[in-house]
Amino acid sequence: WGNRVAGAAAHAAGGLRKLSGGLGSRSGRNSPDPRTKMPTLERLYDKNKPLFLFRDVPPNEREALFGKKLQLCSYCFDFSDPTVFTREKEIKRQTLLEIVDYVNQGQGKFTEALLDDINYMLSQNLFRTLPPTSSEQTGLCTAAMFDPEDEEPSLEDSWPHLQIVYEFLLRYVVANDIDIKSGKTYIDQSFVLRLLELFDSEDPRERDYLKTILHRIYGKFMVHRPFIRKAINNIFFRFIYETEKHNGIAELLEILGSIINGFALPLKDEHKTFLQRALLPLHKPKCVGMYHSQLLYCITQFVEKDPHMADVVIRGLLKYWPVTNSQKEVLILGELEEVLELTQSAQFAEVMVPLFKQISMCINSTHFQVAERALFLWNNDYIVNLVAQHRHVLLPVCFGALEKNAMNHWNPVVGGLTINVRKMLQEMDPELFEQCHEKWKLDQKKRLEEDEARRERWSRVDSLAARAA
Repeated sequence: WGNRVAGAAAHAAGGLRKLSGGLGSRSGRNSPDPRTKMPTLERLYDKNKPLFLFRDVPPNEREALFGKKLQLCSYCFDFSDPTVFTREKEIKRQTLLEIVDYVNQGQGKFTEALLDDINYMLSQNLFRTLPPTSSEQTGLCTAAMFDPEDEEPSLEDSWPHLQIVYEFLLRYVVANDIDIKSGKTYIDQSFVLRLLELFDSEDPRERDYLKTILHRIYGKFMVHRPFIRKAINNIFFRFIYETEKHNGIAELLEILGSIINGFALPLKDEHKTFLQRALLPLHKPKCVGMYHSQLLYCITQFVEKDPHMADVVIRGLLKYWPVTNSQKEVLILGELEEVLELTQSAQFAEVMVPLFKQISMCINSTHFQVAERALFLWNNDYIVNLVAQHRHVLLPVCFGALEKNAMNHWNPVVGGLTINVRKMLQEMDPELFEQCHEKWKLDQKKRLEEDEARRERWSRVDSLAARAA
């Protein structure tokens, strides 16, 4: 047991040495390093000298006891083997619960003397190397094969301790007795970066805590706001263009949804660039379905704030339109409907031709869900009104697709929907509809003549080849 204790203590000290960049330290101050006054693991968990409860000591001694309990909770245990250090693990859990309760009751104050111990305890418990996924462990995971829906999330073994540490961190971040100047010295950019790295955890419970904590940090420390947005951008870029593997994209987008909602008007160029270079390319990865609802909220927030962004959004959707993934097409058609509901006529006119060429291709899709979702756009009164205003341009664009579907589509539901849309357009402008119908018949006749001429030319080539042989 003594060897295991010594090994655990050495491991804890080694982990701290690896924390570079002065995480949690007070720059420019000659404050004592927590490591120099840290008792050994054997002394902290000594059966003969247990720490008192807060209620059992006088008020003037509680701050010192708070520091000792923080030191006790700074040691981390290996939870892969539940039979090792069971007594010490339970002592640490109870101590963490007592600390959180002590802070919740308003008795525990985050004084300057305790901030070093607090940050050391947080860094030791939270900032760790995340384990690989099960598919990565077997060497079978590639960016193309990664699909979080197909994998069961791996829950964190140390969650009985980790959850309470996150509760403590949340109280630490929102505490009123820490002024912004002191707080930003400890909760610095390095601290924020390490929190962002933890968003890749497979455990959804941990990501939920991280989402709440990072949002509180963003709200409280205004000096960190540009840095947080830039760091999230970098996570997105790496996910889109390098790995296509990340577990926390949905949670990061939820945070950004609240941030975008608070953007002032007119929108800064920085925010417009963020939409074009980070949010819209998030439609590329195969696993977009895992975070699409959060992405949609961010996109529509931009269009609601500035209707001129509708042009940018629609062109971005067309740029990243899926070619072979029908489920993504269905998702983007739904997103397109919500964006069009927020689009004004002037912006619609700028993108309507390429947009309805793409919609026409979806109407003719052999995948019935894609064709059905494209035809459902005509159930939206606002979109029908936009089409009616620009019918002289749009009806010739989509007329051929509707005629082809009505005659040849294999799915009867799609065929019925097509006939309904066709009838709606006919009632909208009978004269224009008849003109388009006549032009379509002439185009079909010309196409048949061209096909016949092509077959005749190939027949002559075959005859010449046979004669030469």
